[in-house]
Amino acid sequence: MKTFIQITEIWAPSHDRSMLEFHGGLFGEHLGFRAATQKMCFGYDEGLPGKAWAQRHPIILNDLQDPLFRRRDAARNAGLTCGVAIPIFAGDILLAVLVFFCGDDEDHVGAIELWHNDSTCSSDMGMVAGYFGIAESFQWVAQHTRFTKGFGLPGSVWQSGMPEIFKDLGHSNRFVRRDDARRVGINKGLGLPSNYERGQNYVLAFLSALGTPIARRFEIWIPDESGTALYFDSGQCDSEVDLLDDYAGVALDRSNGLFGRMLLTGMPVADESVASEGSPVGASALKAGLSSVVALPLLDAGVVKAVVAMYF
Repeated sequence: MKTFIQITEIWAPSHDRSMLEFHGGLFGEHLGFRAATQKMCFGYDEGLPGKAWAQRHPIILNDLQDPLFRRRDAARNAGLTCGVAIPIFAGDILLAVLVFFCGDDEDHVGAIELWHNDSTCSSDMGMVAGYFGIAESFQWVAQHTRFTKGFGLPGSVWQSGMPEIFKDLGHSNRFVRRDDARRVGINKGLGLPSNYERGQNYVLAFLSALGTPIARRFEIWIPDESGTALYFDSGQCDSEVDLLDDYAGVALDRSNGLFGRMLLTGMPVADESVASEGSPVGASALKAGLSSVVALPLLDAGVVKAVVAMYF
């Protein structure tokens, strides 16, 4: 089963903070694209990672043949059509930019949406960019929908300021577009807040379908009051592993594996062998037959307030 996301990259500032350098990623079978990526760097406002750095919010690029994108030939050869860049800031300091790439063929159903509210002039939130694969009817509905705080996936994330997972979207009263989701086969969603500019509220929504899921598992981990350990908050796994049972009583401290170390660094991670990690996270991934993970920290005033993990 192919996932909607096919490649993940992490870009981090150079020592003098003048440019972004390649910091790791997951490329699967796309070795040619990896080779084209490893030797690159991006300046401020340059390319997809540099644009996310400069604009301080997620960027969705629907056309990888756009002149903005410097790896056009490599993307075409790999069958990639969409890129999503997510900046991670600690106050005014950029820590990293996480980039996802998606493919496009007749079987890819799903969506990645960017929603925005400018609190100085509006009380609701509208979609400013999106990628929908072949779900064109769902795209039309999204473009003509607006959310107030607390309504739908974007509004719920906006209100809480925290990541949220919506399950069984086609039948959920919490999901405003449930009838349209059911028609195109979209069944779950993950929403991420991005609020690095005062008064500017962004929500990045990943909407996943059964046949081509965004990822095979989502998890949300929340730090304790002291900020020294992470506890499992919620998740969804396609293999129907009982995550509450796997993580009951589990605390991931700052020295405990990939996720715990993020409390210290604030850096995203991409790992191809999470199932071999000697931790409850590795054991659960092994049980579900999952090998790769990307984990993204969400920060507030420079402090990690949640860690979101996607498994492939």
